[in-house]
Amino acid sequence: MTDAPRRTALDATHRALGATMTDFAGWDMPLRYGSERDEHVAVRSRAGLFDLSHMGEITVTGPQAADLLDFALVGNIGGVKTGRARYTMICNAEGGILDDLIVYRLADQEYMVVANASNAQVVLDALTARGGGFDAVVRDDRDAYALLAVQGPESPGILKKVTDADLDGLKYYAGLPGTVAGVEALIARTGYTGEDGFELFVRPADAVALWEALTEAGKDVGLVPCGLSCRDTLRLEAGMPLYGHELTTATTPFDAGLGRVVKFEKTTNNGDFVGRAALEVAAERAEAAPPRKLVGLIAQGRRVPRAGYPVVSADGTVIGEVTSGAPSPTLGKPIAIAYVEAAYATPGTEGVHVDIRGSHEPYEVIALPFYKRQK
Repeated sequence: MTDAPRRTALDATHRALGATMTDFAGWDMPLRYGSERDEHVAVRSRAGLFDLSHMGEITVTGPQAADLLDFALVGNIGGVKTGRARYTMICNAEGGILDDLIVYRLADQEYMVVANASNAQVVLDALTARGGGFDAVVRDDRDAYALLAVQGPESPGILKKVTDADLDGLKYYAGLPGTVAGVEALIARTGYTGEDGFELFVRPADAVALWEALTEAGKDVGLVPCGLSCRDTLRLEAGMPLYGHELTTATTPFDAGLGRVVKFEKTTNNGDFVGRAALEVAAERAEAAPPRKLVGLIAQGRRVPRAGYPVVSADGTVIGEVTSGAPSPTLGKPIAIAYVEAAYATPGTEGVHVDIRGSHEPYEVIALPFYKRQK
């Protein structure tokens, strides 16, 4: 017997809208409401509204909250100013990635760590274990928040209709407390789509009222409800990694081309943090002779690659593996992210194919991302 999936505060709303629901990381979540392609295009050209309440919020407070996070995570969290956020990772002692995270500094001694739903318990347990020697408290706040996201070029205008918060002054990867449609919220300029947008952390009891207010505010500019399916194709086009695909405990941040998030220069805890020694070795390897690199692949044909498909050379030798793949509504072609041997990672390299059920389909190698919005 398995436990039934958890439901967000917006579950009845999704079902009333006719959403196709799916079990995702132990949550019953909307996969799509109609056409996932239409939802994808709406976010690229107008705006989409997402329920992301499955994400895991963990609050860290106390005089040594920053010291704890600097020790537990690879980033320089103590250097984050109040009201700002930072993308970072939590690794094990061997340098393998346990999860990628966003950390918000809410106050001088208060941080909110947002983990992926599938790893929230792992992150909570790791922070709790690593916090034993620090004057700080790690609190599981997963039940304290619902999370809604408005993403797309029309999102600032939509949100301005229902809040008097200073959105123009809110920078990317920053957050501020405010009132949205009469609901208290943490308003963050973050997202996972490659577009401008906002993530709104609110009490679960306020989620339905906020969803309805945002829907009303966005109806004249084409806002549509969006599910997890288009969120995946949006992040794929934007070259954003997904845990369990591009990021795993078998990969380090340097393997994934994200070594920039590792801050060896931080001075708290005498510069020590979990995984440091292993990550120093990984950094040297990535600089000198990386065995493989993460690249983008664009199909020359119409067949769609999927995670786990082999990447092969012209003579059929396996040279890598697809980690994510899907049709790209923006490019009009199938695309993939893959780890390939370094010799085949240069953009424009010829003779690279994906083995799709025995057929070696030709692909163009490019540097990520596939899509980058115009500022």
